[in-house]
Amino acid sequence: MAVAPNASGLFIPSQNYRRLSPSRLPLISSSRPKSLIAMASLSIAPTLGISNTFSRLKEQGKVALIPYITAGDPDLSTTAEALKILDSCGSDIIELGVPYSDPLADGPVIQAAATRALARGTSFSAILAMLKEVIPQLSCPIALFSYYNPILKRGVEKFMGTIKDVGVHGLVVPDVPLEETEVLRNEAAKHGIELVLLTTPTTPQERMKAIVEASEGFVYLVSSVGVTGARASVSTRVQSLLQEIKEATTKPVAVGFGISKPEHVQQVSGWGADGVIVGSAIVKILGDANSPEEGLKELESFARSLKAALPRGQ
Repeated sequence: MAVAPNASGLFIPSQNYRRLSPSRLPLISSSRPKSLIAMASLSIAPTLGISNTFSRLKEQGKVALIPYITAGDPDLSTTAEALKILDSCGSDIIELGVPYSDPLADGPVIQAAATRALARGTSFSAILAMLKEVIPQLSCPIALFSYYNPILKRGVEKFMGTIKDVGVHGLVVPDVPLEETEVLRNEAAKHGIELVLLTTPTTPQERMKAIVEASEGFVYLVSSVGVTGARASVSTRVQSLLQEIKEATTKPVAVGFGISKPEHVQQVSGWGADGVIVGSAIVKILGDANSPEEGLKELESFARSLKAALPRGQ
C-alpha cells in the first residue's frame, strides 16, 4: 500500500500506524557476503558527519549528491560493492534503505526492491554486519532510511547505539509525526546520530518551520505529493519551496522524490538546493540488471553522470 503525504508532511495515516506489529523479516543465511569486485582502498581520514559534509561543500561552492539504495537488493554482497562504487564516484552522502514489509512512503520500484531483499532473507543484523565491514572503507557518511516499527521493535536507545557502533552518521524516519519525534531526537543526539526530518509541498508553513528547526544534518524536502519514484519532470513549486525553507533556516536543504536524471539534478541545484537525493532510478538499475556485475557497472556510469551535472565548485 502507498499513500500521499498529508498536511503534516508525513506519509502514513494514523489508522495504518502499527507501532509494535510483529516483524515479518525472515532470518538470513549465516554465510558472509563475498566481494564481487576488488575492494576500494581504505579511507585515510575519519569520515565527516553529515552537517560537516554540507559545511565543507558550501565552502567549496558545491551541491551534495545523495544516492539511495535498498540494502539486500539483489543481495548484501552487491549492496556492499554498490556503496563503495557510489563513494568512489563522488557521492557526498549515501542513504541506505532498511527493507521493511510495509513501506508506505515508497513507490513501486523501492517497494519491489524491499520485497526482494526480504525474500532473500535480509535481516537488520546482517545489514549491520555488512556496514561494519564497509563503512571504514568509505569517505562519505551513511544515513539509514528506516521506518519506525523496526526501530521501536529493537528499542530506540539500543537502535541508536547499534547503528552508531557500526559507523552510521544519520537517520531518516519517514513515518513519525513531528510531535512523536522527541524520544528519537533525544536518543539520536545522545549517540551522535543526525536525525533528518522531512517536509513536503503540502506541509503548512508554520509546521514546516517547526520541522526544519528540529531537523539535524539537513532538511529533506520532498519534491512532490505522493510516494517515491522517478518522474518525467520536477515541479517548479520546488523552487519556491526552497526559498521558503531557506528563509526559515540556515540548515542545508536536500531535495528528493522524483529526482531521476542528470537534468533534474542540474535543475534542482540551480534552484538553490544544497543537495539532491536520487533513489528509485538507482534502485531500478540494480533491480533490473541481468547480473549483479552488470548492475554495478551501470550504477557506476549513472552515478558519474549525476555527479557531472552538479556544480564543480571553486
